[in-house]
Amino acid sequence: MQSPRPHLIAAALATVLACGSAFAAFPEKSITIVVPTAAGGANDAMARVIAQGMSAILKQPVIVDNKAGANGAIASEFVMRAAPDGYTLMLGYIATHAMNPSLQKLRYDPVKDFEPVGMVGSSATLMVVSPTVKANNAKDVVALLKATPDKISYASAGNGTAPHFAAEMFKLATGTSMLHVPYKGSAPAITDTIGGQTQVMFPSLFTAMPYVKGGKLKAVGVAGEKRSALMPDVPTLKEQGITGVDVSQWYAIFAPAKTPRPVIDQLNQALNEVLADKSVIQRLEGHGAEVSTMTPDQLRSYVQQEQVKWKKVVQAAKLTAD
Repeated sequence: MQSPRPHLIAAALATVLACGSAFAAFPEKSITIVVPTAAGGANDAMARVIAQGMSAILKQPVIVDNKAGANGAIASEFVMRAAPDGYTLMLGYIATHAMNPSLQKLRYDPVKDFEPVGMVGSSATLMVVSPTVKANNAKDVVALLKATPDKISYASAGNGTAPHFAAEMFKLATGTSMLHVPYKGSAPAITDTIGGQTQVMFPSLFTAMPYVKGGKLKAVGVAGEKRSALMPDVPTLKEQGITGVDVSQWYAIFAPAKTPRPVIDQLNQALNEVLADKSVIQRLEGHGAEVSTMTPDQLRSYVQQEQVKWKKVVQAAKLTAD
């Protein structure tokens, strides 16, 4: 067999060195984190905490860009089409990467079109009621629903969102019915629930905690397997005899597919460094989010598992995005 020619070896080595130096130089300019919800919401607040920390570590500005709409699909499509160079990222969450595929015809694939960077954390789903509702726990709500069928409505952040899923799971588990009132985001949904125009909601703890602590909403149960360490006095629905309602709302950072692995690893390292900072942990916990981290490969597997889980829920509850 003829040995490789020296000039070919030199050319190959030059290419490797060039790529290596390019990765080593990352980042050379500002990075954008696209948030699939409007400014001022819980996801936006989380992204800004992460952006501030990553900016300090990476020595470049990290900017938050809000692109709300279509239950996160608009932002997802935007990031999918961005250059795979690590400069455009996305704060994805349970709806964009796990629920949407079973609910609507997407122009993006949550697994194939993205490179997972890392998990940020998760937030328990709370069952809350308006102060106008005469119920102090989930069992009281069930009794009220059965006594006044179709008289009570629940608010969601929109069709196909986690609060919508959780409420429909609750209806299935309890054999009750409520009128669904979808809003364009959590903020108006919570506002109307506080005011009593709608009576029940299943927001994330991240979204609801300030209102619960301020006495504007009553938390009657946690829609998960265990109580939240951030609100330990609120029992789970399971503790109250209601099983099958488990919605953990998670948040993670993604990049466009084919972003080089050295760049992904560098971003993962920076993200995890931010999430290890005690002040960041306190800020996120103050909003109701519990920090957790994953490697890019662990996050990819987790997203795939979540897709399978929510597809089954969609089929069982006959949910649609319309």
